[in-house]
Amino acid sequence: QVQLVESGGGLVRPGNSLRLSCAASGLTFTSASMGWFRQGPGKEREFVSSISWSGRTTDYSDSVRGRFTISRDDAKNTVYLQMNGLEFEDTAVYYCVADSSRHFGGRLPAEYDYWGQGTQVTVSL
Repeated sequence: QVQLVESGGGLVRPGNSLRLSCAASGLTFTSASMGWFRQGPGKEREFVSSISWSGRTTDYSDSVRGRFTISRDDAKNTVYLQMNGLEFEDTAVYYCVADSSRHFGGRLPAEYDYWGQGTQVTVSL
């Protein structure tokens, strides 16, 4: 059974940083492209970032490029999302996702096989 468990969310002030982690189990991590989506209050779920199974290629939405960094540690079966310069608009539930097909480049929710339960990130004064 595949499990993706996110951690690291919380309440932060604008301009501060958070690092999200996602521990994966039950899948061949080194063959899976990993990523993050988010869903803010009253908004649709949206793509944030992804990293290829090899770790050599990454993708970011325009709204987070230059502020967020995705990385993976295959020894720990974990993917990270370093979020710097957080803004009010980053407030959302962040979901870790996995595509076990070695496909990379998906920005649609349907392109990912597995989802975590989500972790809340709130940016507020």
